[in-house]
Amino acid sequence: MVQTAPVAGIPSGAVKRGGAQARGGYVRGRARVRVPQAGEPLVRGSRLQAAQAGMCLMTLTVLSAGAQTFPAKPVRVIDAFPPGGAGDVIARILAPRLAENLGQPVLVENRPGAGGNIGAEVAARSAPDGHTLFMGVSVVLAPSRSLYPKLPYDALKDFAPVSKVGTGAYLFAAHPSLPVRSVRELVALARARPGALNYASGGIGSGQHLAGELFQSRASVKLNHVAYKGGPPAVAAVVSGESEIGFMTVTAGLAQAQSGRLRALAVSSPQRLPTLPDVPTIAESGYAGFDVTPIFGLYVPTGTSREVVSTLNGAVRRAVDDKDVRERLAAQAVVAQSSTPEELAQSLAAEIAQWSKVIEQAKIRIE
Repeated sequence: MVQTAPVAGIPSGAVKRGGAQARGGYVRGRARVRVPQAGEPLVRGSRLQAAQAGMCLMTLTVLSAGAQTFPAKPVRVIDAFPPGGAGDVIARILAPRLAENLGQPVLVENRPGAGGNIGAEVAARSAPDGHTLFMGVSVVLAPSRSLYPKLPYDALKDFAPVSKVGTGAYLFAAHPSLPVRSVRELVALARARPGALNYASGGIGSGQHLAGELFQSRASVKLNHVAYKGGPPAVAAVVSGESEIGFMTVTAGLAQAQSGRLRALAVSSPQRLPTLPDVPTIAESGYAGFDVTPIFGLYVPTGTSREVVSTLNGAVRRAVDDKDVRERLAAQAVVAQSSTPEELAQSLAAEIAQWSKVIEQAKIRIE
């Protein structure tokens, strides 16, 4: 069998005649290169070429197989808080649709502790193969860089964004015995009694705590922060009157407000919520631009391939766009919203910039 191919190292346009038809000399055209028959030993050059070709073929096969087989096993979504929290609920609403879109089971794993840092570290240190997702919320990921001097992970360097899944808001509420019915009335009372009003939060550095610090700064008032061990105890403290006011997740405070055990003063998002259409925003209550919007997003460890991130992004966006998913999220006071990885990255960077200023001004530090 004879094939023709250019020969390196021979003057342009000239090749040496070979094969059965000629011996010696150079001719213009293409070299006749004899291909060894089955069972015939390869010469040194042929062995090298065959080895190189084999290696290239193996590399292409592995890359192609990796792209085609993802996901090759069940996918887990790590939530850094106990079951029943906002991130946990959102992840469990999304999981069945994600499983359908990916063709593999999607399991939600709760890894609470240290203000969300344990779960975040576990996710950041996982294999960057796309089989571990992290349910990150902006009011936890973004402040962590400024709150903790020895944080075991970096929200920007150790995570690759996949997509937003929704946005939430905090309810700013008061105990019914407090003689205020609006943010303006609360501010007037707080200025008349500086430092006398207690506001509850789910802990130092929590989203509720930081929302309260931002409010004090914008409204020029002094409140007394009382940190509880989690969101539910903080809500219970305001319901009982132990603390007069507090920021809380809408899901935690909605039923209490509707029953009259809490008085809803405002919501922290830029727009009113469909679940509380009669409750104004803090921005429209005299503090234009006030915006504390928890952004829920899915992330993977840095190093995950672009192809895998793209596959996950498509699966997440289709899940978030599902009508049933959107309705179930709305019932939790979460506005369904997907995005590109770049849009989620930009949102996180903006949140980091905002909260670093608030934390520095309030001199908050967690050792």
